[in-house]
Amino acid sequence: MDNITFVGLDVHKATVCAAVAESGRDGEVRQIGVFENRPDVLKKMVTRLGKNGRRLSFCYEAGPCGYGLQRLLRGAGHECVVVAPSLIPIKAGDRVKTDRRDAMMLAKLHRAGELTAIWVPDQAHEAMRDLVRARATAVRVLGKARQHLQGFLLRHERVYHGSRAWTVAYQRWLTTVKFEHPAQQIVLQDYIHAVQDAEARRDRLTGQIEELLPNWSMAPVVAALQAMRGVALVAAVTVVAEVGDFRRFANPRQLMAYLGLVPSEHSSGGSVRRGGITKAGNALARRVLIEGAWTYRLSARVSRKIHDRLEPLSTEIRDIAWNAQVRLCARYRRLVALGKPKVVVTTAIAREMVGFIWAISRIAQPNFA
Repeated sequence: MDNITFVGLDVHKATVCAAVAESGRDGEVRQIGVFENRPDVLKKMVTRLGKNGRRLSFCYEAGPCGYGLQRLLRGAGHECVVVAPSLIPIKAGDRVKTDRRDAMMLAKLHRAGELTAIWVPDQAHEAMRDLVRARATAVRVLGKARQHLQGFLLRHERVYHGSRAWTVAYQRWLTTVKFEHPAQQIVLQDYIHAVQDAEARRDRLTGQIEELLPNWSMAPVVAALQAMRGVALVAAVTVVAEVGDFRRFANPRQLMAYLGLVPSEHSSGGSVRRGGITKAGNALARRVLIEGAWTYRLSARVSRKIHDRLEPLSTEIRDIAWNAQVRLCARYRRLVALGKPKVVVTTAIAREMVGFIWAISRIAQPNFA
């Protein structure tokens, strides 16, 4: 460690501000400049810093600029960690924030070992993650489009009296809705077209996920997780894409905490106060798990769809999935009988689902992933 120079980078779209902290407790900390965020410019900066065989260790915050810089520095033979911004220690009284101070702070904290590195996916995994997130965006856009249409109809007292919206019967009912003024009829049709376009986009992205999944290194994990009740294809792909390498979690509690499904706590002395879940970590993966947890309100059984998903899987994975069903269905009924709100019960079930998902992933994840 005495021969390492720690480099903190404050990365923006156009520029990178760099600072170094020399090794040792009292090593010099200084800014070295602001550089254009271009590979050729950054390579020259790295070459200059690494003269005379100096060992470099870089760090920068995770953000919208992605992982290209980390891959460039690793490709040049240097260490580089991408840091979780929410876990960076910050002085409560510090009210001055500049790029220079941020870069110097990162360099000092990196030298002290106070930064928490995130897991960086390879390019293939990042591509699948982007596709999954694009579908999630399409689902949100579809929800908004449907909300706009229903709000417009409600304002003009066009109310559907069927049991459920967005069924075939509901879509047929939409064709019978008429307005006297042609402008309002145009607005209605435009809202309907927006819903149809959003549905087509969602279905198109779902088809792309299904088409590309077999060539992904994590495809065995996706198939194995579908043994779980409430974890169909989209939910399984989402969890695997967002979590990444399950082997970095030594136990299920670490994965639960990563997904923000553990209770928050503010205890001091003899006072112990626990609140709602932390909601830290990945919101998309947490949401699909909580949606899947609702299926455990029914009795444990292997449906036809689950049976088809279980057929190619090993007996060990099947046993874990069935034990999960028996335990979680009984736990759901027990918590509801105690008077717990169903939202709280479902969140508790989702947390326990993560434990079984962790166990299945440890069996299914290939060593090269």
